[in-house]
Amino acid sequence: MTDRTKIYYRTLQQSDFTPDLLDSFHRYQETTRVWYEKDGEYLLKEDQFIDEWDDQKKQQVISSLQVCVASGGAVVGAFVENALIGFANVEGARFGSVGQYIELPYIHVSNEWRKAGLGRSLFQQICDQARQLGAKKLYIAAHPSEETQHFYRRVGCTYAAEINEEILAREPLDIQMEYLL
Repeated sequence: MTDRTKIYYRTLQQSDFTPDLLDSFHRYQETTRVWYEKDGEYLLKEDQFIDEWDDQKKQQVISSLQVCVASGGAVVGAFVENALIGFANVEGARFGSVGQYIELPYIHVSNEWRKAGLGRSLFQQICDQARQLGAKKLYIAAHPSEETQHFYRRVGCTYAAEINEEILAREPLDIQMEYLL
């Protein structure tokens, strides 16, 4: 890992979404326990699996981020030199009973850079972007892993007061969360 003082953050533009953007990014997560909802209660259970992005998945993510920016959303990246080591995005469309929510679809830190405060910094910066887009709350379909849930709790997220059924349908095992901006 390089010296943390060399990390910089910036908002990504369309020109940043090149096919090699995620070449050095290592999305790897080994999960051993997950949270799940049963009868209105959240419980923890054993469930072992590995999430890792291959080149095809990385291209899908780049395309998704490109569409996000083109449709009025924002992407913030953390870089060392020219290598993207973390990113977060918010979509441009608001939803909810009074248009209070904006979705945070991605927040990821490359595996070798985790536990260095990048996730928290990216979260704070993407919250600023969401406020600029007029949102009052972030809506997060959060990975159910124990570690991911711990991260969201540490930054102040709670269970979503309103459930977006379309987002829930995309990843029905995710925990629907929100963050008051």
